[in-house]
Amino acid sequence: MKKIREVMLVAVAAISMIGAACTKKVAIRPSPPAAPAASAPSTPARAATPVRSNPMPTQTATAPAPRYPNAATRARIDELLARIEDAYFDYNKHTLRPDAINALQTDSTELRDILKDFPDYKLTIQGNCDERGSAEYNLALGDARAKAAKDYLVQVGIPGDQLSIISYGKDRPVCQEHDEACWQKNRRIHIVAMTASR
Repeated sequence: MKKIREVMLVAVAAISMIGAACTKKVAIRPSPPAAPAASAPSTPARAATPVRSNPMPTQTATAPAPRYPNAATRARIDELLARIEDAYFDYNKHTLRPDAINALQTDSTELRDILKDFPDYKLTIQGNCDERGSAEYNLALGDARAKAAKDYLVQVGIPGDQLSIISYGKDRPVCQEHDEACWQKNRRIHIVAMTASR
């Protein structure tokens, strides 16, 4: 029994030594000396200049990009809009015909590139109809025609939030005759720049 007790004491002592060897020693640092009492300095003190090893590059403030085009760019947009022909529709239809797509395609790439740079500049697509049918029906049809043109222009990359639509139905004819040749000229969409509200 005495032998077992001695073996246990030796084991406990060995474990204690191993544990003491594994513990991390914390170095005790002496506290910094107290600052001397404030007294009038005999020599003028120099301000300490901090030294930076990696100085930060200075950033120059840049003006925000304009959200509305200048007069020259607006003139170019007006020129493009004048060249984009009205897109025409078949009687009682609002789907884009191949000739309407060609009319919208003309200069729409350059127009898209300009408009993307000026998010506050907006265009309006006007939907129009011929004189046949009720006013309510033609307003709905003109709206559908303007929407079809807008969908196409968005598909080519013109931002949709810069395009609004309006229907004039049969209220703004470009031709006053009462025949098919004249009615065809009135079944159209027309694109204009919105007036700036600034």
